[in-house]
Amino acid sequence: MIPTESIKKWATAVGFDLCGIAPADPLPQAEQAFRAWIARGAQGPLDYLTRHTEKRFHAARLDDQARTVIVCAVSYKSPISAGYPPEHRAKIASYACNRDYHITIKEMLHQLLQTIREHYPTVTGRAFVDAVPLAEKSYAVAAGLGWIGRNSLLITPQYGTFVHLGELVISDVVDTYDQPFTESRCGSCRACIDHCPTGAIGGERMIDARRCIACRTIERADSSDEIDLDGWIFGCDSCQHACPYNQHAPLHRNSAFDPLVDPRRMTVEEWLSLDEEQFQARFGTTPMTRAGLQRIQASITKP
Repeated sequence: MIPTESIKKWATAVGFDLCGIAPADPLPQAEQAFRAWIARGAQGPLDYLTRHTEKRFHAARLDDQARTVIVCAVSYKSPISAGYPPEHRAKIASYACNRDYHITIKEMLHQLLQTIREHYPTVTGRAFVDAVPLAEKSYAVAAGLGWIGRNSLLITPQYGTFVHLGELVISDVVDTYDQPFTESRCGSCRACIDHCPTGAIGGERMIDARRCIACRTIERADSSDEIDLDGWIFGCDSCQHACPYNQHAPLHRNSAFDPLVDPRRMTVEEWLSLDEEQFQARFGTTPMTRAGLQRIQASITKP
């Protein structure tokens, strides 16, 4: 049995801002809501979300040795997260201005697992970042880190929504599990709903991916239904800019999440003049490579 406080201390040491710990139990209510969302077709082009649902909300089905889910969060809020001038027409979601978080967080999780194994050599574990079918936001709620906001994002009381999540699923139990975050602190606030440029935020704290700008600029989109991208060319932070919990959240402290580029200083003309070699040199380690230069430039030319 591993002391919870030791795990949290080690998580802080490798650079995480928050750490919560939940048993690797199924999450039936979250699964039911997710299946209802899929049934409405609101996942749009995100076909991968329709697969492995039976594993997504039951960590032990991803790893039959799983006993515990360690959920870690790190802030990435930077000055870019505060938003852009109204006239700016080449906006990038602030997370995408950093080194690809999948790589950074996976490295941090492996460091944490290595530390755990130094003290408890028989423990086995797997590290997950959002590329695998684990309902990380739901397990973050179960681990007491925050609640799901109306924009479907995890809201943490300390850092708002500008956080990345990563999980360690391990084969041992801990001495104390965190209490789930059972309340929503959104109250009557509808700021994220009212500020979504395309009306993609619906009821039941779900997003209609078919209308979501982030989805349209990154994922495969249905070109037969064009929408105004509101100047966003990769991702979208509009709902996060509106969230009151982000207004007073501190800037990130982990230097691994320092921005590598500042799109506030780039004009449309500069983006359109880039060639592939220049794009790779400037943005090759960021998530923007997922869309690629041609896709980004195509988004610039849309309304």
